[in-house]
Amino acid sequence: MHILEKKIRDAEEAGRIALIPFVTAGFPDRERFWSVIGELDEAGADIIEIGVPFSDPVADGPVVEAASLRALKSGVTLRGILVELQERKGKFKAGLVLMGYLNPFLQYGFERLAEDAARAGVQGVIVPDLPLEEAGEMRRILREHGIALIALVGPNTSEERMRRYAEISEGYVYVVSVMGTTGERGQLPQEVPLVLERARRAFTLPVALGFGLKSPEQLDALPLETRPSAAVFGSSLLKHLDAGGAPRAFMEKWTKRS
Repeated sequence: MHILEKKIRDAEEAGRIALIPFVTAGFPDRERFWSVIGELDEAGADIIEIGVPFSDPVADGPVVEAASLRALKSGVTLRGILVELQERKGKFKAGLVLMGYLNPFLQYGFERLAEDAARAGVQGVIVPDLPLEEAGEMRRILREHGIALIALVGPNTSEERMRRYAEISEGYVYVVSVMGTTGERGQLPQEVPLVLERARRAFTLPVALGFGLKSPEQLDALPLETRPSAAVFGSSLLKHLDAGGAPRAFMEKWTKRS
């Protein structure tokens, strides 16, 4: 069992949903970012997704896009993220996942990325703009270093295609709630239960739900049998941090309900 899958299975065995906060590297500023990651870890995060800033984040809504552009202006780079993670290796209980677009990873080089990420304690990578048919080389190289390439599926992903992902995926599957960009929403789209049901049939891996989550009450509205094993939240957390909120305070509303 991959370590990321184990993180979520352990949460399930404890009778709760696994929590996966997303924070753009260098946000809300380079000084505070690492204390934010530490606080999220201490406050109960099972896995932490660290966003790699990119100048053209096509899958991101305005909140994540603004955070990414701010981080780039402050000089945040993929190499810098990995160097600082390596300096902190072993300090976090949560699993660590890099989420970023293909271009920065290509520029860095897959072999170098896998080697440096493994040395830094990274256990997974998510690439929203990398389709299944073009992911073979990156998946192979990452896997050789114990790093999972996380499958990303959504409302337009057929069950047949999900099964193709399932044959080669590790860690967990990330189900996006909507077609479109990230961002918190008042309620989840009506088709979400059907997408989650499809994913549960196709995958034996844990199912994580993201894109649009801002409160645990949104999950309460889902049929019990379709609820995800893990919740991913990004935009709502970034807004909370940008307003000066403490990571622990944000996590409390999730840990009390999970």
